[in-house]
Amino acid sequence: MSATLTPHVYWAQRHEDIYLRVELIDAQNLDISVHDNVLQFRAQGHGARGHNDYEFSLPFLNAVKTEVSHRSTQRQVNITVRKQLSGWWDRLTLQEKKPLFLAPDFDRWMDESDAEMELREKEKKKNRLNMESRLSEDSYITLKKAFLFTYNLVQFLGFSWIFVNMTIRLFILGQDSLYDTFYTISDVMFFCQILASVEVLNAMFGVVKAAVVPAFIQVIGRNFILFIILGSLQEMHNKPVVFFVFYLWSAIEIFRYPFYMLGCIDTEWKTITWLRYTVWIPLYPLGVLAEVVAVVQSISVFDQSRLFSIPLPEALGSSASFSCQHLYLNRSFLGIRGDNGQHLYLNRSFLGIREDTGQRAISEAVFLPLHASSSPREVGVHGVDVLVEGSVLGVSCGGQFKLLGSV
Repeated sequence: MSATLTPHVYWAQRHEDIYLRVELIDAQNLDISVHDNVLQFRAQGHGARGHNDYEFSLPFLNAVKTEVSHRSTQRQVNITVRKQLSGWWDRLTLQEKKPLFLAPDFDRWMDESDAEMELREKEKKKNRLNMESRLSEDSYITLKKAFLFTYNLVQFLGFSWIFVNMTIRLFILGQDSLYDTFYTISDVMFFCQILASVEVLNAMFGVVKAAVVPAFIQVIGRNFILFIILGSLQEMHNKPVVFFVFYLWSAIEIFRYPFYMLGCIDTEWKTITWLRYTVWIPLYPLGVLAEVVAVVQSISVFDQSRLFSIPLPEALGSSASFSCQHLYLNRSFLGIRGDNGQHLYLNRSFLGIREDTGQRAISEAVFLPLHASSSPREVGVHGVDVLVEGSVLGVSCGGQFKLLGSV
């Protein structure tokens, strides 16, 4: 029976690792493992006794982890074994007398003091990289907050100008101010609503944690009313409904944007928070009602002017009337816009404002459709995550979680 052939093995250590270098050229069929703190090595290759099968075992002095990493090159096999506990070993093997095939790897050899110095240098480098990463992240957050604060400030100033201007004109001119609102206010309203498209981009690119579709629907819905229904028809410019649409829109926004501004500087005013999630209750349905009135009043104008009509072959008719599309869009508009109400009710509940009403709204809007499912489900609405698991209902908002109860 032929004797077992062992390759030359060189070793070095650090506080965390053991390094082994096996002198074996063109090693193949590697089998390397650690069991009970003993390293087992088997491979074929060209070693001290020519091309043969080589193997060895090393019982380590202290405990090591079973995971072994190795890399085979044309000239050698490099093995790294992790120590179970960080520390410096007096020797490598359990036996005091080292095996004949084992020798120090002077290319990587360090004494304990040098290894500690190397470890400190690695820690300094790691801390420096962490600090640079943290500074970079802090700079990004600061820049993002500055951008969002500036955007919300501009929108607040724009809608405040609209609201104050319309209020003063109403007190001075009375009913006459209802008929020239478009001519005096529309330019600023156009600017604010075009700028509102930034909210869709913010949600799309993750600048803010908000759902893209609801933000898109909100912006498109208003711009549809502003540019198509009111802006494209000269006959609609002097309608009183323009006053009510503009006034209700601005009344909602003068509370919404200050709330977002304070959030950018990590500040909360309870009065602003209460107004943000309360004044919409009467103003939101009134605003939608004003939009519906504007759409209805525009139908006859579109029918007469044939604006945006689509010509069709004579066999099918003269044209496709835009008023029919109005009715369809109006119906869809009303159905979809209800999601914003659910979002605001969710936030009112989370913030403790009329909590009983908020829970009832959540149960009707979210829990009941998912009641048949027993698996955990999450629903995201405008930055508020609703978690439904079994019969348990909770809400997560801004990194906080609140258990609302069970059904």
